[in-house]
Amino acid sequence: MLETSARLLRLLSLLQTPREWTGTELADRLEVSTRTVRNDVDRLRQLGYPVHATRGAVGGYRLGAGANLPPLLLDDEEAVAVAVGLRSAAGGSIAGIEEISLRALAKLEQVLPTRLRRRVNALQTYTVAVPALRRGPTVDASLLTTLTAACRDHERVRFGYSDHSGADSVRVVEPYRLVNWGRRWYLLAYDIERHDWRIFRLDRVQPQSPTGQRFAPRPMPEPDAATYVARRVSTAPWKYTASVTFYAPAETIAERIPHQFGAVEAIDDHTCVFKTGASSVEELAMWLGYLGVDFTVTEPPELVAHLQKLSVRFGQSGQPRG
Repeated sequence: MLETSARLLRLLSLLQTPREWTGTELADRLEVSTRTVRNDVDRLRQLGYPVHATRGAVGGYRLGAGANLPPLLLDDEEAVAVAVGLRSAAGGSIAGIEEISLRALAKLEQVLPTRLRRRVNALQTYTVAVPALRRGPTVDASLLTTLTAACRDHERVRFGYSDHSGADSVRVVEPYRLVNWGRRWYLLAYDIERHDWRIFRLDRVQPQSPTGQRFAPRPMPEPDAATYVARRVSTAPWKYTASVTFYAPAETIAERIPHQFGAVEAIDDHTCVFKTGASSVEELAMWLGYLGVDFTVTEPPELVAHLQKLSVRFGQSGQPRG
């Protein structure tokens, strides 16, 4: 059984979660009686912590908002998870957050017990990430917080936007969700002037002053915003659209290529057609080479020409010079 002081800290930690706990649930977690739970709750109240209780079949205890909220309490696994998350954020796609994440991680490590500090240090020392061949675009952290607040408050936002062709425009939208896909961030919003749903890449957004206008939320085009954005982005107009015939079953190709990258259609049991797009033929050639399957490119002609150049270059690379 936990000592009283340690048990009170554990009780505070449980009450910090955004839910209500029944007395029986808390007693089971703390391995004490429900009477002891009631006594501990009274002690917390005497210390100034606003623990609210509701009666009834669905009643329970929860920690209310107030001036005397407890410090952040984390159990062992939560502390390690936060440390790993901060380390990952230091190399993420949000501009300006890298140094902040490292500062927060340093502060966390100072208060971690020795046993946890050793676990975190081991994770940092013996895990490495493969650097990306090309660093993706970054977005400003303040833009993320501004847009998420607008989503929460149902407030229209105005911003400048550059589309994939480089054309600039000013948009007024009703924001609904931010979606993170790989190293890119997208905003799902309803465009007021175009009377339709639109998806905006945040690295192309130039924020302006908030409009201050509120809107009544409308049903989103799909309940799952991430799936909707992934499908729309994968079928968006690309600079280069490719049609590739693979000499392998459609099931084999579908297993190797994420569905967001394009559509695979079977021709017969041993051949299929894959249609996709990219902003450069170099990117398309790289993906095709990774698959390790024989193929023929039907279009675009720029990709065919690029692959022919690669074929000559690779063929020459196996011959000694001199």
